[in-house]
Amino acid sequence: MADDWQPVASRESLARRAELLRSIRRFMDERSILEVETPVLSRAGATDPNIRNLATTAHPPGAPDGTPLYLHTSPEFAMKRLLAAGVGPIYQITRVFRDAELGRVHQLEFTMLEWYRPGFDHHAMMDEVRELIAGLGLEIEERVAYLDAFESAVGLDPIRADTSCLVRRAAALGFASDPPVRPVLIDFLFSELVAPRLGRGTGVFVYDFPPDQAALARIRPGNPAVAERFELFLNGVEIANGFHELADAREQRMRFEADNRRRTGAGSGVVRVDENLLRALEHGLPDCAGVALGIDRLLMVLARCERIEDVLAFPFARA
Repeated sequence: MADDWQPVASRESLARRAELLRSIRRFMDERSILEVETPVLSRAGATDPNIRNLATTAHPPGAPDGTPLYLHTSPEFAMKRLLAAGVGPIYQITRVFRDAELGRVHQLEFTMLEWYRPGFDHHAMMDEVRELIAGLGLEIEERVAYLDAFESAVGLDPIRADTSCLVRRAAALGFASDPPVRPVLIDFLFSELVAPRLGRGTGVFVYDFPPDQAALARIRPGNPAVAERFELFLNGVEIANGFHELADAREQRMRFEADNRRRTGAGSGVVRVDENLLRALEHGLPDCAGVALGIDRLLMVLARCERIEDVLAFPFARA
C-alpha cells in the first residue's frame, strides 16, 4: 500500500519506549548490574522444540561454501559464558529473532531485556522483577504455584495426571498431539485455559513448573519434583520467563539431546548444540538466577495497546 513506508507507532509511543529503556538502565545502574553486548549471530541455535530458529549463511575468508549461522532467540548462552568467566551480575537489551511467530503478541523480531544475578534463586529474582515493574507504575500482588494455577483452570494435576487425560482435555479444545507428547499437551492447555486468566488488574507470578517444562531451570527433588522456573503475566500475556539456572553441564547436554530427539520426531530438524556453553558450565557457572523480559509486550501493557504492532515503529508487515 502507498502508506506502508510510514511507522505504525506514534511519536508518543516511540518516546514511551525511549523512557522505558532509560528507566531500565537507571534501575540496573543503581544495583551495579553491568550492561553487556553479545553477538546476535551464533554457530549454535536454540534446541527448544517450541522455538523455530531463523538462520543465515555467512561467507568469511576461508569458507567459500559459507558458514551456517543462527540469529539468536535469546542472548542467554553467551551471557552464561560471561558469568562463568566471573564477570558478575549482568544485563543486556537486544533484538532477538524467532521464526513462525507472528500475531497479536508475537513478532519475528522483538526486543528483549535479559539479566542475571549470581547468588539469587528464582524467588529472589521474582523480587527484583517486581521492583522493576513497580518503578514503572505497575503492580504485582500475587504468586501462585504452577500446579495450583493449572489444576484450578484445567481440572487436572499437570504432574500426576495420566497422559490420556491430557489428550482428552486437549481434544475437547480441538488440539491433537500425534503421537501424544506430554510437555506439548501441558503447554497447550496452560496457554489456552490458564494464561488468559492471569494478571488481570495486577500482575501475577507463576512459579515451580512441572519438570518436563523445566527448559534451562534446575529441578528441585521432592514429591512432586518441580522445576525452579517462573513466568510473569500481565493482562493474560506472558511478560517474563525466569530460572534458577541449571549449572550441570552433563544434565544440560542431556536436555539438548532430548530436545533434538523431539525436534526430529516432529520433523523440524536437529539444531546444533552450543558446545561453548557446555564448556562454560564445565568450567563452573556460579549459582544464579536469570530472567528474560519482553520489552514490546511490557510497552503494550504500559500503553494499554491490544496488539504488539502498535508499539513498534515498523512491525514485520512494514519491514
